Amino acid sequence: MTRPMTMAEKIIAAHAGLPSVEPGQLVECCLDLVLSNDVTAPIAIREMQRTGIKRVFDPTKIALVPDHYVPNKDIKSAEQAKIVRDFAREQGITHYYEVGCMGVEHALLPEQGVVGAGDLIIGSDSHTCTYGALGAFATGVGSTDAAVGYATGKVWLKVPESILFKVEGTLAPGVTGKDIILHIIGMIGVDGALYQAMEFSGSAIRSLSLEGRMSISNMAIEAGAKAGLIGVDEVTRAYLDGRVERPYTEYHSDPDARYAKTYEIDAAYIVPTVAFPHLPSNTRPVAEARDVTIDQAVIGSCTNGRIEDMRQAAEVLKGHTVHPHVRCIIIPATQQVFRQCMEEGLMDIFLSANCAVSTPTCGPCLGGYMGILAAGERSIATTNRNFVGRMGDPSSEVYLSSPAVAAASAVLGHIALPTDLGGG
Repeated sequence: MTRPMTMAEKIIAAHAGLPSVEPGQLVECCLDLVLSNDVTAPIAIREMQRTGIKRVFDPTKIALVPDHYVPNKDIKSAEQAKIVRDFAREQGITHYYEVGCMGVEHALLPEQGVVGAGDLIIGSDSHTCTYGALGAFATGVGSTDAAVGYATGKVWLKVPESILFKVEGTLAPGVTGKDIILHIIGMIGVDGALYQAMEFSGSAIRSLSLEGRMSISNMAIEAGAKAGLIGVDEVTRAYLDGRVERPYTEYHSDPDARYAKTYEIDAAYIVPTVAFPHLPSNTRPVAEARDVTIDQAVIGSCTNGRIEDMRQAAEVLKGHTVHPHVRCIIIPATQQVFRQCMEEGLMDIFLSANCAVSTPTCGPCLGGYMGILAAGERSIATTNRNFVGRMGDPSSEVYLSSPAVAAASAVLGHIALPTDLGGG
């Protein structure tokens, strides 16, 4: 008889070919997907070539998404993208996404049905943990581990302990998945789940759309977590069925599974939240941050660039214009989201509000381009990190929030709640 296990442990055990695993155990697992982007793939490609292995283990189980400095911002980024493009063509990589088809990787791959419940996924990008919202065990790795994954389809893992976050009750109007995860990170700190699997459950989590859940799992790494998982339910199945390209498997934690710690959170106490510089854990209620003036607002990224996020921003911006001292940059996370924005009239709202709208890119999130900050400037952003110099000059500041809060702040010129706009 196997020991009771969490969903993270069950997925790892299944991919290690073992009846059970326990925290701290070292295992070799077979991979369902290895992904890289235009920053990390060239390193992995070079490392794989150094091994002398000529072909990837399975060209259908590797995803290459140029999204960080693409469309290319300069010669160096063009060279990086060319390395990825040439490798994809040489190896016959199925899931390579060229400009015009690409999107921000962690929004694109779920949308395209490339990832599914029960998968074990590694990616040479720290926010690979996003796919935990679909019931997968997904984690970020270095480019060397990705290279081994390209070549062998396997990875060594130390089985992490799991922490359970039970968020029960009804969320107040305007409270989103972004607010939930900022609340949790503010509560436990940026190393509060170090090398542990965060598991999110409870009625408040179940009330969220799959997109809201992806915002939560996306930022598990900001608490130091190895993964951030949410159990499969009818919302997950409705998203996956007819979308995912291969059969998926549901894994659910046993009722008597052992957790390193359990947090019980009353959803009623979660409010619209903003993270002050220079850590995602430096959180405060938005209502207590109205004295912070801003120079820029960025609405997009792998955290909040999906169609639900675009709709939330448009609902706030409709009938308003961006403050004359603020630049508001809207970045739909994929081509499909961009098209939906056009079809639903959201693009008209953004343009009428004097927003700049970009083709999909990670761009400003990592200080790449499309919104770099000068010395002393402040930006509110729906991105996931606000470290020193993250979006530009080391003396600039980034404040993290939900799309609705970022949009309201863009209109008023300071951090604000949508209700601060009055009846407009």
